[in-house]
Amino acid sequence: MSFQYHLFPAVYILALIIGLPGNLAALFVFSVKTSPRTAFGVYISNLAMADILILCTLPFRIHYHLHRNNWVFGELTCLVTGTLYFANIYMSICFMTCICVDRYMATVHPHTYLRMRSPKWSLVVTVVLWCLGGVAILIFILMGPLESGDASTGHSCFENFAKKEWNERLRTYSIVSLIFGSLVPSLIILVCYPLVANRISTIGTNTAKKAVRVIYTILAITLLCFLPNHVVYLLHLLQRLEVIQSCSIRAFIYNARRVTMALVTLNTCLDPVLYYMTTSHFRWETLKRTWLWGIVSRRRGVYTISSSILLQHSDGWVRIGRQHEKPGSILPCVNSSGWW
Repeated sequence: MSFQYHLFPAVYILALIIGLPGNLAALFVFSVKTSPRTAFGVYISNLAMADILILCTLPFRIHYHLHRNNWVFGELTCLVTGTLYFANIYMSICFMTCICVDRYMATVHPHTYLRMRSPKWSLVVTVVLWCLGGVAILIFILMGPLESGDASTGHSCFENFAKKEWNERLRTYSIVSLIFGSLVPSLIILVCYPLVANRISTIGTNTAKKAVRVIYTILAITLLCFLPNHVVYLLHLLQRLEVIQSCSIRAFIYNARRVTMALVTLNTCLDPVLYYMTTSHFRWETLKRTWLWGIVSRRRGVYTISSSILLQHSDGWVRIGRQHEKPGSILPCVNSSGWW
């Protein structure tokens, strides 16, 4: 189990070096430099904000693990940083799910998407999510310190809870977060992204193939960071509920939980990489006023992944979603069938 004292600090330092400047740049671009705002931009901004909040707690956790899981910053700081860390992990996957649904609707149901793509609806969704997360954090903090089940190795923070704490405070939180913060979002992503990829793959050009590769890369990174954590967390709950009682399996779950928690934190430094790789037009060094998740680019008559959408017109294709273009302007017909 001593591997965790080196694994967590290494991963957290990497996340801070890459994730903090990357997410700050993304937040600046989408919140300040980008106009007009879109539903996609709102979700990306909030995803970056959730990642930043996670990253702000990492210096405390680095110190904690470097000192062999001994917390020295007091009970209140433990509660605040712990709840911020775990709550925003769930917020991150919720915003990624919102992005997934947004892209699914724009690709598979574009006419319906036109009626609901106003930024005000995405703002309502994000406000509701933040309110739910904030209320959960506040209630958890107001309930007071958490009792550790083992004080032999120092003062634990958000781990090794006593059985009484688990039964009275943590069981309900854990089950609800597993269902609505892990399983449901993962199911939505696993269903929506392949459908979007299948729709785009009907266009047989190199540009479309690149778009499909981007989608599968996003899906792969999401599964790498989140799915292992969800599976191991389910096993952890079964262990806590005493469904799993084998000592060897319990030891495996404990070690696996450490590895998957490190993986889920890597999402904060992989998100900026995704922002960059999904469009060839984005430049971090100049912070150009472009969309991180694909600018519409016309190459060989094919439109890549974009925050805009296309509607088929009797005389060709009409692009919707950019206010600086004249409404209803007709673009040349796309030779290949399909969207984007």
